[in-house]
Amino acid sequence: MQNFIPTRVFYEPQSLDYNLGRELIEKFKRMNIETISTTSHNRVTGIPGKTAAQAYREAKRTLVIGVRRDSPFQTCKPSAHYQLPLVTGCSGMCEYCYLATNLGKKPYIRVYVNVDEVLQTAKKLMRDRSPELTIFEGSAVSDPIIVERYTGSLEKTIQFFSKEELGRFRFVTKFTDIDSLLALNHNNHTTIRFSINSKHVIKIYEHGTPSLSERLKAAGKVLQAGYPLGFIIAPIIFFPGWEEEYESMIKDLAVAIKPYLGNIDEKVTLELISHRYTKRAKSNILDIFPTTELPMDEDKRKFKYGQFGYGKYVYPPDIMNQFKETFHNYTEKYLPESETKYFV
Repeated sequence: MQNFIPTRVFYEPQSLDYNLGRELIEKFKRMNIETISTTSHNRVTGIPGKTAAQAYREAKRTLVIGVRRDSPFQTCKPSAHYQLPLVTGCSGMCEYCYLATNLGKKPYIRVYVNVDEVLQTAKKLMRDRSPELTIFEGSAVSDPIIVERYTGSLEKTIQFFSKEELGRFRFVTKFTDIDSLLALNHNNHTTIRFSINSKHVIKIYEHGTPSLSERLKAAGKVLQAGYPLGFIIAPIIFFPGWEEEYESMIKDLAVAIKPYLGNIDEKVTLELISHRYTKRAKSNILDIFPTTELPMDEDKRKFKYGQFGYGKYVYPPDIMNQFKETFHNYTEKYLPESETKYFV
């Protein structure tokens, strides 16, 4: 899988007040990548594209370097207590991506250079919740692995949490460039998860991402390094032959990780998420991928309000029950060592 190399880089002038900001600008200039000053990482203009599809693809090749403002961390149910804002966006072009709702049609990638300040905010939240454990999610609105080779932010964060008795860190990725993290002293305080799906779904909908076998190989490396490991199976999509496709996926998963399960004390965790979408996401998806085969027929869905106040279309109870029963049977048969955290 080719590493992410941006076509253009925007930066906030304030980012040059930080070592990481200066290092990134110098690095991209040495790579002969266009670097452009912008007033705000939240409002970037100048990304080309005459159509929504063109603008989307150009945004996926655009990196923005900014400073995370001192605003409250968002909550992150059900996977964690808080989001940990290190990165926003992803270079993958998955047709179903839920970020189509809140990142819009130009979902450029943002990195934040004031990582130390972000981690100090996390430390304060841990103190406020003491003596309870506080869990932080590093990929609620991003895939941070794609820019780790430039920023080193995950490395710094993993080392920070290794020393925090009351804090735990977790992130999820579809990408496989994780070798720089394997030798770190993580102290079992960071859980690395991989987002996986059936080969059919990956081929049809997950453009620009590694194959299932590549992700599972990377997961094996994570286990060998002794990290707690998890998988997000999402989105689970109802299509002809879905039972066989997902059974094959679970079998492949079991074969890939079983040789290394002795390296960790904790169970491998599973988070199962069925396909859902909002009206805004559907509109954006159809603009960007006009020939998409995603099942988005409201007549075959149930409308439900989510935790952030907007409604989404989910599968009706009969299909959800089929999913739950089928995945329970598959995990009991092939992955009895795993623990399913939730199914939504």
